[in-house]
Amino acid sequence: MKRNNVLFLGTAGGRITTFRLVRRSGGFLIDFQGSLVHVDPGPGAFVYLIRDHLIDPRNIDLIVLSHFHLDHSADLNTLIEAATDGGRKRHVSLFAPLSAVEGEDRVLLPYLRKRLVKEEILKEGEEHEYAGIKVKAVMRHTHHGAETYGLMFNDSVVYVSCARFEERMLEVYPKGRELLIINTTFYGKRHAVDHLSAEDAKRLIDSLRPKRAVITHYSMEMHQRPPESVAREISRATGVPTVAAHDGLRVEF
Repeated sequence: MKRNNVLFLGTAGGRITTFRLVRRSGGFLIDFQGSLVHVDPGPGAFVYLIRDHLIDPRNIDLIVLSHFHLDHSADLNTLIEAATDGGRKRHVSLFAPLSAVEGEDRVLLPYLRKRLVKEEILKEGEEHEYAGIKVKAVMRHTHHGAETYGLMFNDSVVYVSCARFEERMLEVYPKGRELLIINTTFYGKRHAVDHLSAEDAKRLIDSLRPKRAVITHYSMEMHQRPPESVAREISRATGVPTVAAHDGLRVEF
């Protein structure tokens, strides 16, 4: 029987690792037994899919943005164009914050909206569904003024996107899920920066007790540590098996 899996197209987070191409970006793909959702398609997502023969973009059913920052959205329009085969197919939907699709900071090109089957706006606590994929906006994050959401997919995969750590995360995020993905940008906590640290990830994992956890979205500080040693540290501290995503990693669940 085919298992669900997450494919990490890239693991860069922030300006240096992303835009100096220290690591790939491109977000991740979740395959729910043939239903495909691409989450946060940052720079290069389209190229990596095609060049590395990972999947045919025309098989993507749903694209989801946690927020509009470029390292999470740069290939949104390219993927819509590719997934719809230049507008010849119409089967793709988009779930995203309102700020990503309307207003001066929008990242979705207006002419491509017509190629979507549907476009739904994320709001905290609300759930959306398409092609057998349920997406819940678990919590609105504090993240440098950008409308940003943590997400849950099919009640099994929880994604803690970029954020300043808040105590209420420990209460709002669901416990005991199959897989917890955390954007762990820094090792040491930086109070002036709205990104999570390894210590924050450790607290989340210890409280939420998923079956497995994955850290990703690294700054240069995390890249140089390296992330694998941080994942081992978190595993020892929490007792929850935790791995560090690398570019091209596939995790079954």
